[in-house]
Amino acid sequence: MAKLKPTPSKVNIKNKKAAFDYFLSEKYTAGIVLTGTEIKSIRASKASLVDTYCMVIGGEVWVKNMYVAQYENGSYNNHAERRDRKLLLNRREIHRIENALKAPGFSLIPTLLFIDENGRAKLDVHIARGKKSFDKRQTLKDKEDRREMARSFKKSF
Repeated sequence: MAKLKPTPSKVNIKNKKAAFDYFLSEKYTAGIVLTGTEIKSIRASKASLVDTYCMVIGGEVWVKNMYVAQYENGSYNNHAERRDRKLLLNRREIHRIENALKAPGFSLIPTLLFIDENGRAKLDVHIARGKKSFDKRQTLKDKEDRREMARSFKKSF
């Protein structure tokens, strides 16, 4: 009997504020250790990365404050909504992240939660440096300039 491949999921939960608040540099894709009700909620797009951050504790990377809504059909086995979840990275990546985070002003910020082609939940994390308020104003100005250029380009055709 032929094995059925899972259909590609359309779950893409983004942390839109991350690009506004941080200069994003190195990107890593990590698996997440989840319970059964958590993966069902994520597949239903009932998760959020707002105010989420990562820490390296004891040679392991943990994501903190990630919101995953309780599964509506879950029973007494339902999960806590904002529990700490372990990220799955190889040792070399963890050492690189640890060394990058030793510099002042750098953090590990989750930017995208998605389901891969094998049906597993993955999290894209970036090493990031916080922006100052004048950097944020410049980002807004650049975004508005790009919008204005796109509008004027559409009008000319």
